Amino acid sequence: MPYTSGPTPPALDPDLVAKLERVSFPTLGHYLEEGFVDPAIRRQTGDRRVVGRAVTVRLTAQDSTALHHAAGWCEPGDVFVIDTGGDVRHAPVGEVLAAALSIRGAAGIVVDGVVTDLDEVEAFGIPVYARGTSVLTTKLLGVDAGGHNIAVTCGGVPVQPGDVVLADRNGVFIAAAATVVALIDTALDDDAEEPELVAQLRAGGRLGELTGATAVLDALTGH
Repeated sequence: MPYTSGPTPPALDPDLVAKLERVSFPTLGHYLEEGFVDPAIRRQTGDRRVVGRAVTVRLTAQDSTALHHAAGWCEPGDVFVIDTGGDVRHAPVGEVLAAALSIRGAAGIVVDGVVTDLDEVEAFGIPVYARGTSVLTTKLLGVDAGGHNIAVTCGGVPVQPGDVVLADRNGVFIAAAATVVALIDTALDDDAEEPELVAQLRAGGRLGELTGATAVLDALTGH
């Protein structure tokens, strides 16, 4: 399949971004089953949470030409989501790529593969997520394949350009903005209730009684 490039996706709604910066990402897992990237993709560098717009790149045949091109069009707040086509040996992200994206204001990088130059990348502070590390790198082979701002897959999750990307120490979540909009207010309400729940637990409350789980089991068992 030859190289393909799609249009730049629209920016995320600033109001939605503001809410996402406040929510606990795992709270979304109370309501959804899809969008959660394979937990083998872990944070390798950086220590801040990631909220941003997905910019997608698909690589082929250990060639990072498409990625180098795409990096030049990074906008502040973008999260580069890189589909390596299943390759987990060649690292497409290292010091220079991380520098290019960090300087242009990228919020993070998610690679369905491996990365390199961790010490050097760490100095830029950009959060990088990957399956691991390697000293074997991709090359600029100029292969007529791959793409930029096209549909990709990352950690088993289908990703469209412009999707919402959320990532922290727990892992990565990617979904359409509409999916997130539909539940963000409910998730924020849940987060607001948690301190009171913890306070009740400290006061001796039983978790099942506080959440209703015990009543459900009592009904099931006829107690």
